[in-house]
Amino acid sequence: MNLNIRLEELSAEERAIHEYWMTEAIGEARKAEALGEVPIGAVVVHKDHIIGRGYNLRETTLDSTAHAEMVAIREASTALGSWRLLDCRLYVTLEPCPMCAGAMVQARVPLTVYGTPDPKAGCAGTLMNLLEETRFNHRTEVIQGVLQEECAELLTSFFRKLRQRPAKL
Repeated sequence: MNLNIRLEELSAEERAIHEYWMTEAIGEARKAEALGEVPIGAVVVHKDHIIGRGYNLRETTLDSTAHAEMVAIREASTALGSWRLLDCRLYVTLEPCPMCAGAMVQARVPLTVYGTPDPKAGCAGTLMNLLEETRFNHRTEVIQGVLQEECAELLTSFFRKLRQRPAKL
């Protein structure tokens, strides 16, 4: 059963809505970038309101689980007073890794929308698809490629600048 929704299948209105929320996730990614973190951002939307925001904080917090999606999921769960994020949508600038995809399944997020694929750790269709794994008791619809160029450029630009910095002695 394929729950993956192709961007081309969406109406102009649906696409505009997803682009609006992805722009919010991009704003979160810029916060990570300002801290010298890899610029990845996420938002959780419930009834057309953001109830969870997150950006990558792994280096700042020295916490390998401080991915943008995990931070946003925790905040959204607190806002709803429930670990179940039913009727929510999660928007993230980079395709979720195995940990984040697993958290989305566990939180019962019905729709995940991501910007750019992750060829090294993507688990929403690139390397594997944990969000639509039929052996799990919950599956998540996926829309990929929303504002893909903008999301990819954030990462490309960040790593280009990182490579240009002089090496520490």
